[in-house]
Amino acid sequence: MSIRVNRRTSRALSSLTGLAAALASWGIASTALAQPSRMPVTPEWRDTANRVAQAGVPLEDLAPNAPDSHTVQRGDTLWGISGLFLKTPWRWPELWGMNLEQIKNPHLIYPGQVLYLEKKDGRATLKFAQGDEAGTGTVKLSPTVRSQTLDNGAIASIPLNLIGPFLTEAAVFDTNELETAPRIVATQEGRVMLSRGETAYVRGDLGGARDFRLFRELTPLVDPGTKDVLGYEGRYVGTAVHVPTGDTVLASASKDAVIVPDTFRITSSRLEAAVGDRLSPVPQQELVAYVPHAPSGPLEGRIVGIYGDGLRAGQNQVVSINKGRRDGIERGHVLALWRTGADTVDKTGPRKVAIRLPDEKHGTLFVFRTFDRVSYALILSAQEPVRAGDRFSQP
Repeated sequence: MSIRVNRRTSRALSSLTGLAAALASWGIASTALAQPSRMPVTPEWRDTANRVAQAGVPLEDLAPNAPDSHTVQRGDTLWGISGLFLKTPWRWPELWGMNLEQIKNPHLIYPGQVLYLEKKDGRATLKFAQGDEAGTGTVKLSPTVRSQTLDNGAIASIPLNLIGPFLTEAAVFDTNELETAPRIVATQEGRVMLSRGETAYVRGDLGGARDFRLFRELTPLVDPGTKDVLGYEGRYVGTAVHVPTGDTVLASASKDAVIVPDTFRITSSRLEAAVGDRLSPVPQQELVAYVPHAPSGPLEGRIVGIYGDGLRAGQNQVVSINKGRRDGIERGHVLALWRTGADTVDKTGPRKVAIRLPDEKHGTLFVFRTFDRVSYALILSAQEPVRAGDRFSQP
Protein backbone atom coordinates (compact mmCIF):
# COMPACT_ATOMS: atom_id res chain seq x y z
CA MET A 1 0.00 0.00 0.00
CA SER A 2 1.32 3.44 -0.87
CA ILE A 3 0.03 6.87 0.06
CA ARG A 4 0.91 9.92 -2.00
CA VAL A 5 0.80 13.23 -0.13
CA ASN A 6 1.30 16.44 -2.09
CA ARG A 7 2.46 19.75 -0.63
CA ARG A 8 -1.06 21.08 -0.26
CA THR A 9 -2.14 17.98 1.63
CA SER A 10 0.96 18.18 3.80
CA ARG A 11 0.16 21.76 4.77
CA ALA A 12 -3.44 20.77 5.52
CA LEU A 13 -2.33 17.93 7.78
CA SER A 14 0.08 20.17 9.65
CA SER A 15 -2.68 22.69 10.33
CA LEU A 16 -5.10 20.21 11.93
CA THR A 17 -6.31 21.36 15.35
CA GLY A 18 -8.39 19.99 18.21
CA LEU A 19 -9.09 16.34 18.81
CA ALA A 20 -8.66 15.34 15.18
CA ALA A 21 -5.09 16.59 15.25
CA ALA A 22 -4.42 14.94 18.58
CA LEU A 23 -5.70 11.58 17.37
CA ALA A 24 -3.84 11.88 14.08
CA SER A 25 -0.61 12.61 15.90
CA TRP A 26 -1.14 9.46 17.95
CA GLY A 27 -1.56 7.51 14.71
CA ILE A 28 -5.03 6.27 15.55
CA ALA A 29 -7.60 8.50 13.87
CA SER A 30 -6.80 7.22 10.39
CA THR A 31 -3.98 4.99 9.29
CA ALA A 32 -3.88 7.02 6.09
CA LEU A 33 -2.41 9.84 8.16
CA ALA A 34 0.51 7.76 9.39
CA GLN A 35 3.25 5.78 7.71
CA PRO A 36 2.55 2.06 8.22
CA SER A 37 6.27 1.36 8.41
CA ARG A 38 6.41 3.36 11.65
CA MET A 39 3.80 1.20 13.33
CA PRO A 40 5.82 -0.88 15.78
CA VAL A 41 5.71 -4.65 15.76
CA THR A 42 7.55 -5.75 18.88
CA PRO A 43 10.03 -8.66 18.86
CA GLU A 44 7.75 -10.52 21.29
CA TRP A 45 4.77 -10.34 18.91
CA ARG A 46 6.92 -11.35 15.95
CA ASP A 47 8.43 -14.28 17.88
CA THR A 48 4.95 -15.46 18.84
CA ALA A 49 3.77 -15.12 15.25
CA ASN A 50 6.78 -17.01 13.90
CA ARG A 51 6.17 -19.90 16.29
CA VAL A 52 2.47 -20.13 15.51
CA ALA A 53 2.94 -19.64 11.78
CA GLN A 54 4.81 -22.93 11.55
CA ALA A 55 1.74 -25.03 12.30
CA GLY A 56 -1.20 -22.77 13.20
CA VAL A 57 -3.00 -23.06 16.54
CA PRO A 58 -4.74 -26.06 18.12
CA LEU A 59 -8.44 -26.29 17.39
CA GLU A 60 -9.21 -26.21 21.10
CA ASP A 61 -7.86 -22.63 21.23
CA LEU A 62 -10.51 -21.47 18.77
CA ALA A 63 -13.66 -19.76 20.00
CA PRO A 64 -16.59 -22.21 20.25
CA ASN A 65 -18.47 -20.47 17.44
CA ALA A 66 -15.50 -19.37 15.35
CA PRO A 67 -16.79 -18.60 11.83
CA ASP A 68 -15.35 -20.21 8.71
CA SER A 69 -14.79 -16.75 7.26
CA HIS A 70 -15.24 -13.11 8.16
CA THR A 71 -15.34 -10.06 5.92
CA VAL A 72 -13.75 -7.10 7.68
CA GLN A 73 -16.29 -4.31 8.10
CA ARG A 74 -16.14 -0.66 9.04
CA GLY A 75 -16.17 -0.47 12.81
CA ASP A 76 -14.39 -3.80 13.26
CA THR A 77 -11.43 -3.85 15.62
CA LEU A 78 -8.49 -6.22 16.00
CA TRP A 79 -9.86 -7.04 19.46
CA GLY A 80 -13.28 -7.92 18.06
CA ILE A 81 -11.95 -10.00 15.17
CA SER A 82 -9.56 -11.85 17.45
CA GLY A 83 -12.51 -12.61 19.73
CA LEU A 84 -14.40 -14.11 16.79
CA PHE A 85 -11.70 -16.69 16.14
CA LEU A 86 -9.92 -17.21 19.48
CA LYS A 87 -11.14 -17.77 23.01
CA THR A 88 -8.95 -14.98 24.34
CA PRO A 89 -8.86 -11.77 22.24
CA TRP A 90 -5.59 -10.57 23.78
CA ARG A 91 -3.84 -13.38 21.90
CA TRP A 92 -4.03 -11.28 18.74
CA PRO A 93 -0.35 -11.96 17.82
CA GLU A 94 -1.24 -15.64 17.54
CA LEU A 95 -4.13 -14.86 15.25
CA TRP A 96 -1.75 -12.79 13.14
CA GLY A 97 0.76 -15.61 13.22
CA MET A 98 -1.73 -18.05 11.79
CA ASN A 99 -0.80 -16.64 8.39
CA LEU A 100 2.41 -14.68 8.77
CA GLU A 101 3.16 -14.72 5.05
CA GLN A 102 0.06 -12.72 4.18
CA ILE A 103 -0.46 -10.63 7.31
CA LYS A 104 2.89 -8.82 7.31
CA ASN A 105 1.79 -6.24 9.88
CA PRO A 106 -1.20 -6.67 12.23
CA HIS A 107 -1.95 -2.94 11.96
CA LEU A 108 -2.73 -3.22 8.25
CA ILE A 109 -6.06 -5.04 8.16
CA TYR A 110 -8.60 -3.23 6.01
CA PRO A 111 -12.38 -3.26 5.51
CA GLY A 112 -13.32 -5.46 2.58
CA GLN A 113 -10.63 -8.06 3.21
CA VAL A 114 -11.89 -11.59 3.89
CA LEU A 115 -10.36 -13.76 6.62
CA TYR A 116 -10.78 -17.47 5.91
CA LEU A 117 -10.29 -20.11 8.62
CA GLU A 118 -8.70 -23.33 7.43
CA LYS A 119 -8.73 -26.41 9.69
CA LYS A 120 -6.47 -29.39 9.05
CA ASP A 121 -4.96 -32.16 11.19
CA GLY A 122 -6.23 -30.65 14.43
CA ARG A 123 -4.74 -27.24 13.71
CA ALA A 124 -6.17 -23.98 12.39
CA THR A 125 -4.62 -21.37 10.12
CA LEU A 126 -6.04 -18.04 9.02
CA LYS A 127 -5.75 -16.88 5.42
CA PHE A 128 -6.85 -13.95 3.34
CA ALA A 129 -9.32 -14.45 0.50
CA GLN A 130 -10.30 -11.82 -2.05
CA GLY A 131 -13.17 -9.66 -0.79
CA ASP A 132 -15.20 -9.91 -3.99
CA GLU A 133 -15.26 -13.70 -3.70
CA ALA A 134 -17.07 -13.70 -0.36
CA GLY A 135 -20.53 -15.20 -0.42
CA THR A 136 -20.12 -16.93 -3.78
CA GLY A 137 -19.68 -20.38 -2.29
CA THR A 138 -16.17 -20.64 -3.72
CA VAL A 139 -13.19 -19.17 -1.91
CA LYS A 140 -9.89 -18.96 -3.73
CA LEU A 141 -6.83 -18.37 -1.64
CA SER A 142 -4.05 -16.11 -2.85
CA PRO A 143 -0.51 -15.68 -1.56
CA THR A 144 -0.87 -11.90 -1.71
CA VAL A 145 -3.20 -9.32 -0.20
CA ARG A 146 -5.17 -7.00 -2.45
CA SER A 147 -3.51 -3.59 -2.19
CA GLN A 148 -5.52 -0.44 -2.61
CA THR A 149 -6.01 2.83 -0.78
CA LEU A 150 -9.26 2.90 1.19
CA ASP A 151 -10.78 6.10 2.47
CA ASN A 152 -11.44 4.68 5.92
CA GLY A 153 -7.92 3.19 6.34
CA ALA A 154 -6.88 0.18 8.40
CA ILE A 155 -9.02 -0.97 11.30
CA ALA A 156 -8.13 -0.08 14.87
CA SER A 157 -7.13 -2.41 17.69
CA ILE A 158 -9.92 -1.33 20.07
CA PRO A 159 -12.87 1.11 19.79
CA LEU A 160 -10.94 4.37 19.55
CA ASN A 161 -13.96 6.56 20.17
CA LEU A 162 -13.92 5.31 23.76
CA ILE A 163 -10.38 6.43 24.54
CA GLY A 164 -9.77 9.25 22.06
CA PRO A 165 -10.48 12.12 24.47
CA PHE A 166 -8.33 10.60 27.22
CA LEU A 167 -5.20 10.67 25.05
CA THR A 168 -4.95 14.43 25.53
CA GLU A 169 -7.27 15.11 28.46
CA ALA A 170 -6.08 12.60 31.06
CA ALA A 171 -2.85 13.76 32.70
CA VAL A 172 -0.88 12.67 35.73
CA PHE A 173 1.80 14.93 37.18
CA ASP A 174 4.63 13.59 39.33
CA THR A 175 4.35 16.54 41.74
CA ASN A 176 1.86 19.27 42.45
CA GLU A 177 3.66 21.31 39.81
CA LEU A 178 0.62 23.24 38.65
CA GLU A 179 0.84 25.31 41.83
CA THR A 180 3.59 27.34 40.14
CA ALA A 181 2.29 26.98 36.55
CA PRO A 182 0.94 29.91 34.48
CA ARG A 183 -2.61 30.78 35.53
CA ILE A 184 -5.63 32.69 34.28
CA VAL A 185 -5.78 36.00 36.17
CA ALA A 186 -8.55 37.80 34.27
CA THR A 187 -11.20 37.16 31.65
CA GLN A 188 -12.70 38.87 28.65
CA GLU A 189 -15.00 41.68 29.83
CA GLY A 190 -14.76 40.37 33.38
CA ARG A 191 -16.78 37.23 32.63
CA VAL A 192 -17.03 34.61 35.33
CA MET A 193 -16.68 31.68 32.92
CA LEU A 194 -15.11 31.35 29.47
CA SER A 195 -16.07 29.15 26.53
CA ARG A 196 -14.47 28.33 23.21
CA GLY A 197 -13.34 31.37 21.24
CA GLU A 198 -13.29 33.70 24.24
CA THR A 199 -10.26 35.48 25.70
CA ALA A 200 -8.34 34.80 28.91
CA TYR A 201 -5.42 36.72 30.38
CA VAL A 202 -2.57 34.71 31.83
CA ARG A 203 0.43 35.36 34.04
CA GLY A 204 3.40 33.06 34.41
CA ASP A 205 6.39 31.67 32.54
CA LEU A 206 5.17 30.23 29.23
CA GLY A 207 8.56 28.72 28.41
CA GLY A 208 8.17 29.59 24.75
CA ALA A 209 5.20 27.25 24.26
CA ARG A 210 2.13 28.27 22.26
CA ASP A 211 -0.47 25.54 22.85
CA PHE A 212 -1.59 24.73 26.38
CA ARG A 213 -4.00 22.50 28.25
CA LEU A 214 -6.10 24.00 31.04
CA PHE A 215 -6.54 22.25 34.39
CA ARG A 216 -8.42 23.11 37.54
CA GLU A 217 -7.36 21.42 40.75
CA LEU A 218 -4.99 18.46 41.08
CA THR A 219 -6.23 15.35 42.84
CA PRO A 220 -3.68 13.06 44.52
CA LEU A 221 -3.80 9.45 43.30
CA VAL A 222 -3.26 7.32 46.39
CA ASP A 223 -2.19 3.68 46.26
CA PRO A 224 -4.97 1.66 47.95
CA GLY A 225 -2.42 -0.60 49.61
CA THR A 226 0.61 1.48 50.58
CA LYS A 227 -1.23 4.84 50.78
CA ASP A 228 1.65 6.42 48.86
CA VAL A 229 0.82 9.31 46.54
CA LEU A 230 1.54 7.95 43.06
CA GLY A 231 0.96 11.22 41.24
CA TYR A 232 -1.53 14.03 40.81
CA GLU A 233 -4.42 13.80 38.38
CA GLY A 234 -5.43 17.07 36.78
CA ARG A 235 -9.08 17.91 36.21
CA TYR A 236 -9.12 18.75 32.53
CA VAL A 237 -10.82 22.00 31.50
CA GLY A 238 -9.85 22.50 27.86
CA THR A 239 -7.16 23.98 25.62
CA ALA A 240 -5.95 27.48 24.88
CA VAL A 241 -3.51 29.11 22.46
CA HIS A 242 -1.19 32.02 23.15
CA VAL A 243 -1.96 35.14 21.09
CA PRO A 244 1.15 37.38 21.12
CA THR A 245 0.26 41.06 21.53
CA GLY A 246 3.59 42.75 22.34
CA ASP A 247 5.43 43.70 25.51
CA THR A 248 4.25 42.34 28.84
CA VAL A 249 5.74 45.18 30.91
CA LEU A 250 4.83 48.79 30.15
CA ALA A 251 5.72 52.07 31.73
CA SER A 252 2.78 54.02 33.13
CA ALA A 253 2.40 57.78 33.27
CA SER A 254 3.91 57.72 36.78
CA LYS A 255 6.97 55.89 35.45
CA ASP A 256 6.10 52.77 37.47
CA ALA A 257 6.22 49.41 35.70
CA VAL A 258 2.82 47.97 34.83
CA ILE A 259 2.50 44.22 34.29
CA VAL A 260 0.50 43.24 31.21
CA PRO A 261 -0.64 39.59 31.20
CA ASP A 262 -0.41 37.38 28.13
CA THR A 263 -3.48 37.00 25.96
CA PHE A 264 -4.92 33.55 25.29
CA ARG A 265 -7.84 32.32 23.20
CA ILE A 266 -9.82 29.30 24.44
CA THR A 267 -9.71 26.76 21.62
CA SER A 268 -11.73 23.92 23.20
CA SER A 269 -13.50 23.34 26.47
CA ARG A 270 -14.65 20.30 28.40
CA LEU A 271 -15.55 22.62 31.28
CA GLU A 272 -15.90 26.39 31.18
CA ALA A 273 -12.57 28.06 32.03
CA ALA A 274 -12.29 30.45 34.96
CA VAL A 275 -9.85 32.67 36.81
CA GLY A 276 -7.37 30.50 38.69
CA ASP A 277 -7.24 27.68 36.15
CA ARG A 278 -3.68 26.51 35.48
CA LEU A 279 -1.91 25.99 32.18
CA SER A 280 0.37 23.16 31.10
CA PRO A 281 2.00 22.91 27.65
CA VAL A 282 0.47 20.34 25.32
CA PRO A 283 2.99 17.45 25.39
CA GLN A 284 4.66 16.19 22.26
CA GLN A 285 2.62 13.32 20.91
CA GLU A 286 3.98 10.07 19.56
CA LEU A 287 2.78 7.44 17.14
CA VAL A 288 0.98 4.72 19.07
CA ALA A 289 -0.11 1.27 18.05
CA TYR A 290 -2.52 -0.49 20.37
CA VAL A 291 -2.05 -4.21 19.90
CA PRO A 292 -3.57 -6.37 22.66
CA HIS A 293 -0.98 -8.49 24.44
CA ALA A 294 -0.44 -9.98 27.86
CA PRO A 295 2.30 -8.88 30.29
CA SER A 296 5.44 -10.95 29.91
CA GLY A 297 5.35 -12.08 33.53
CA PRO A 298 3.22 -12.15 36.68
CA LEU A 299 1.65 -8.81 37.54
CA GLU A 300 -0.75 -7.73 40.25
CA GLY A 301 -2.11 -4.39 41.39
CA ARG A 302 -5.13 -2.36 42.43
CA ILE A 303 -7.57 0.09 40.91
CA VAL A 304 -6.70 3.58 42.16
CA GLY A 305 -9.82 5.41 41.05
CA ILE A 306 -12.55 5.98 38.49
CA TYR A 307 -11.79 8.72 35.98
CA GLY A 308 -14.17 11.60 36.66
CA ASP A 309 -16.42 11.84 39.67
CA GLY A 310 -17.83 8.32 39.75
CA LEU A 311 -17.53 5.93 42.69
CA ARG A 312 -17.85 2.80 40.52
CA ALA A 313 -17.49 1.99 36.86
CA GLY A 314 -18.60 -0.52 34.26
CA GLN A 315 -17.86 -1.52 30.68
CA ASN A 316 -16.32 1.18 28.45
CA GLN A 317 -15.35 3.43 31.38
CA VAL A 318 -11.80 4.43 32.31
CA VAL A 319 -9.95 3.68 35.55
CA SER A 320 -6.50 4.50 36.89
CA ILE A 321 -4.31 1.66 38.20
CA ASN A 322 -1.37 1.67 40.59
CA LYS A 323 1.18 0.35 38.10
CA GLY A 324 3.07 2.32 35.48
CA ARG A 325 6.06 2.26 33.17
CA ARG A 326 8.54 1.58 35.95
CA ASP A 327 6.53 -1.56 36.82
CA GLY A 328 6.70 -2.83 33.23
CA ILE A 329 3.19 -1.74 32.21
CA GLU A 330 2.87 -1.12 28.46
CA ARG A 331 0.19 0.33 26.23
CA GLY A 332 -1.87 -2.59 24.94
CA HIS A 333 -1.47 -4.73 28.05
CA VAL A 334 -4.57 -6.76 28.80
CA LEU A 335 -5.30 -7.34 32.49
CA ALA A 336 -7.81 -9.48 34.37
CA LEU A 337 -10.21 -7.94 36.89
CA TRP A 338 -10.89 -9.86 40.09
CA ARG A 339 -13.74 -9.71 42.56
CA THR A 340 -12.98 -10.47 46.19
CA GLY A 341 -14.42 -13.71 47.46
CA ALA A 342 -17.44 -13.27 49.70
CA ASP A 343 -17.29 -13.96 53.43
CA THR A 344 -19.62 -16.76 54.48
CA VAL A 345 -20.00 -19.51 57.04
CA ASP A 346 -19.46 -23.25 56.70
CA LYS A 347 -22.40 -24.84 58.52
CA THR A 348 -21.76 -28.42 57.43
CA GLY A 349 -19.56 -29.42 60.38
CA PRO A 350 -20.22 -29.90 64.06
CA ARG A 351 -19.71 -26.14 64.52
CA LYS A 352 -19.91 -23.09 62.29
CA VAL A 353 -16.64 -21.91 60.73
CA ALA A 354 -16.13 -18.50 59.08
CA ILE A 355 -14.68 -18.86 55.57
CA ARG A 356 -13.95 -16.67 52.57
CA LEU A 357 -14.68 -17.88 49.06
CA PRO A 358 -11.91 -17.71 46.43
CA ASP A 359 -11.47 -14.55 44.38
CA GLU A 360 -12.92 -14.83 40.87
CA LYS A 361 -12.08 -13.17 37.57
CA HIS A 362 -14.97 -11.09 36.34
CA GLY A 363 -13.65 -8.67 33.72
CA THR A 364 -10.90 -7.36 31.48
CA LEU A 365 -8.87 -4.13 31.37
CA PHE A 366 -7.01 -2.70 28.39
CA VAL A 367 -4.14 -0.30 29.18
CA PHE A 368 -3.97 2.61 26.74
CA ARG A 369 -1.90 5.27 28.50
CA THR A 370 1.02 4.94 30.90
CA PHE A 371 2.87 7.24 33.28
CA ASP A 372 5.75 6.51 35.63
CA ARG A 373 3.74 5.03 38.51
CA VAL A 374 0.17 5.15 37.21
CA SER A 375 -1.66 4.03 34.07
CA TYR A 376 -5.11 4.46 32.55
CA ALA A 377 -7.09 1.45 31.39
CA LEU A 378 -10.38 0.92 29.59
CA ILE A 379 -12.83 -1.58 31.08
CA LEU A 380 -13.55 -3.93 28.18
CA SER A 381 -15.82 -6.18 30.23
CA ALA A 382 -17.05 -6.41 33.81
CA GLN A 383 -19.68 -8.64 35.37
CA GLU A 384 -19.88 -6.43 38.47
CA PRO A 385 -19.25 -2.72 39.16
CA VAL A 386 -15.56 -1.84 39.44
CA ARG A 387 -14.46 0.18 42.47
CA ALA A 388 -11.26 1.73 43.77
CA GLY A 389 -9.22 -0.94 45.52
CA ASP A 390 -10.35 -3.80 43.27
CA ARG A 391 -7.57 -6.17 42.24
CA PHE A 392 -6.19 -6.90 38.78
CA SER A 393 -3.57 -9.31 37.47
CA GLN A 394 -2.12 -10.66 34.25
CA PRO A 395 -4.84 -12.47 32.24
